[in-house]
Amino acid sequence: MALRHLLTALCGIGACLTLAACGASTSGSGGGPPEPEEKGITLYSGRIAAAIGGAVDAYEAEVNKDVQVRFADTADLAATIVEEGDASPADVFFAQEPGALSALADRGLLAKLPDDILRRVPPQYRDPQGRWVGVTGRARVIGYSKENVDPSELPDSPLELTEPKWRGRVGWGPQTGSLQEYVTALRLEYGDERTREWLEGMVANDAQAYPNNVAIRDAIAAGEIDVGLLNHYYIAQAVAAEGEDYPVGVHFPPEGLGSLVLIAGAAVLESSDRKEEAFDFVRSLLSEETQTFFTRSSKEYPLAKGVEPDPSLEVPLKDIPSPPGNRTDVSELQATIELMEEAGAL
Repeated sequence: MALRHLLTALCGIGACLTLAACGASTSGSGGGPPEPEEKGITLYSGRIAAAIGGAVDAYEAEVNKDVQVRFADTADLAATIVEEGDASPADVFFAQEPGALSALADRGLLAKLPDDILRRVPPQYRDPQGRWVGVTGRARVIGYSKENVDPSELPDSPLELTEPKWRGRVGWGPQTGSLQEYVTALRLEYGDERTREWLEGMVANDAQAYPNNVAIRDAIAAGEIDVGLLNHYYIAQAVAAEGEDYPVGVHFPPEGLGSLVLIAGAAVLESSDRKEEAFDFVRSLLSEETQTFFTRSSKEYPLAKGVEPDPSLEVPLKDIPSPPGNRTDVSELQATIELMEEAGAL
């Protein structure tokens, strides 16, 4: 499905997009940092302000310019960029997943990044043609109750959660973007029929639906369910806040794309007339300082070479059994949603 059709299926541009200055320029009379002297780049961000705001603030303080940030869903922003074409005001696109970046790259809308930027990230986490680069990674995992589940019971693949012994014990979030990305990856890897079989099996096995990953994590902690499908950092954040006795553990399934690493990445638009500033912003995202901010604040994995993940992330990125390559495709999302609806998951 074309990106424009995908946008229509999800929501209208006017209802989805907001434009906001994000950073030091909002200081009041309380002795905060000085207001930037001039307007800086425009950033389209598929990541929420809580995830990226600190990084934007640091960049604004460094260059003394005001970054204009437009927040919306990644797929909606990608469709907007396609619609705007060469007239897009965006200089940089920060996407929640690489499928949207690849779709724009295929349309010739992204500039090739300088070699010094590309060299900061391992090849498996960037576009082979150098048009986008990964910034952080989050792994799909099975969270489990340390009180109710012995690690030896945990399956090698999420596809095994349809077995009778897991009936009513599993939580998932069919409405969440991360699960929909995972289902899209299953479709691309195993085909629609095998994916439909898994979805129908989860529904028949009374998998409990939750609105978001936090709710899944908290349901495991409360004993409502024994295991759940979610991203690793939600558990890492809770452990950091509550200590090592937090009752939810992390299992990285080695099969069935169960530990798929989902990448958040950035690109510079070919139409930008501020490319050098835009490249500098991407460099700042990959700096040790900003990468450390990301891993400390959100517990995601830093993708720039030489940057250590937060100490709470006991499994190094290189040891996560994630398959190589890009297994997300924003143009497939609507078909994924339709398949999930047909299977009764939505």
